[in-house]
Amino acid sequence: MAQETHPKEPAASPDRPEESGAKPAVATKPAPARPAPKPTVQPGWKVLLHNDDVNEMGYVVDTVSRIARINVPAATRCMVEAHRKGISLVTVTHRERAEFLEEQFRSCRLKVTIEPDA
Repeated sequence: MAQETHPKEPAASPDRPEESGAKPAVATKPAPARPAPKPTVQPGWKVLLHNDDVNEMGYVVDTVSRIARINVPAATRCMVEAHRKGISLVTVTHRERAEFLEEQFRSCRLKVTIEPDA
């Protein structure tokens, strides 16, 4: 008995997706980019150093420099201004940091107040 031979079907090729049953790729437009949301700017708070007759000037300069993270000449300017005028602006920052700095200065026996920057 002779075997019947069936002609082989050609294999689907990547060049001819219609033979494999796959749909041809269609280019789609990318979704429009959303504009990045603008960060909200928190209102500034002033950190004010007050003059005192208790602490030595060198101690005040070192403490202001260390806590407020400003350089020694800027800390010296703050100390001299507070000594001469009674008050000096140390920095302007957001409220949470201003409250933190106030606590830090008070723990070092320096008089500091905070107020909104208008």
